[in-house]
Amino acid sequence: MPVSPEQNRISRQAAEWIVSLTVDDKAEREQARAGFEAWQQEDPRHAAAALRMQAMLGQLDAHEGRPARAALTSAGRASRKRVVARTVTALAVAIAAGALSLGVPLTQPSLLLADARTGAGEWQTRILADGSQLTLSSGSAVNIHMSEGQRVVSLLQGEIMVDVARDPSRPFFVQTEDGSIRALGTRFTVERGAHATELAMLESKTEVRAAGRPALATVVAAGEKVRITPDSVGPVAHVDAGSIADAWRDHQLVVQNRPLAEVLDQLARHHRGVIRYDASQIAAMRVSAVLPLDDTDRALHLLLNSFPVLRIRTITPYVVLVDAPAAPSK
Repeated sequence: MPVSPEQNRISRQAAEWIVSLTVDDKAEREQARAGFEAWQQEDPRHAAAALRMQAMLGQLDAHEGRPARAALTSAGRASRKRVVARTVTALAVAIAAGALSLGVPLTQPSLLLADARTGAGEWQTRILADGSQLTLSSGSAVNIHMSEGQRVVSLLQGEIMVDVARDPSRPFFVQTEDGSIRALGTRFTVERGAHATELAMLESKTEVRAAGRPALATVVAAGEKVRITPDSVGPVAHVDAGSIADAWRDHQLVVQNRPLAEVLDQLARHHRGVIRYDASQIAAMRVSAVLPLDDTDRALHLLLNSFPVLRIRTITPYVVLVDAPAAPSK
């Protein structure tokens, strides 16, 4: 969602206040603290912006505090005039450095505040309060809400495998912006892509609803998959549940006749950095392959076996460019 000029203005003010709290002079710090409190009370949006920025810095400190604190210290020791000029840059560098180390897209800093997340190359399995097991693949993020009436996992990015603990009194949902999946005592995987959510059933069944058509439910059983968009739940297709489980265990990407662009997007989530490609040059290319997710460099070079016309250039350890200059553009 685009950020409005007013949001930018408030965020800039929040950054300036937070940096002003780091100056060496005690009297100036106390004066800044009083001003900061007054500013937050002026408008609920002020307090919310300050809370978001402080929380993001706290998350970065918990994972790798040096970039955030180095930027703040540098800004805090400068003169007041220079602080104001450099504040947003300093915080942006801090947040960008931390986000890159966590595998979080810089366009989605809110992912830093997710209840559970994995960086590039990281996999995480956790047991939820109800006994359900949740596994996050590399580059994934979720929010978790458990109440007396229901259990909800919101998938913000990436892919998860869920093994749901039985509790008839509290339905279990996985939600994305595309729709919701209600578990009926089951095991399944959910992937949130750029344009749709993919559900694959390993055991039992689920009830699926598109966000824009909540009254229409589709039941998906073991060995089946569907594609969910805000407007519809696509036709049910068959999958090999055993192969999916094996791929998760071995950290592999198994694709059958998928557009190369989609495959590169998936690999990018597991890559410590960014993978950029020319969509027009690879639009006609489709992939059937088994690729290692723990070694994206090897996965990319395996694609060369199927598409010799591809060119892969590693600009830095964090930036990889993929194009096909000899292929006809669409």
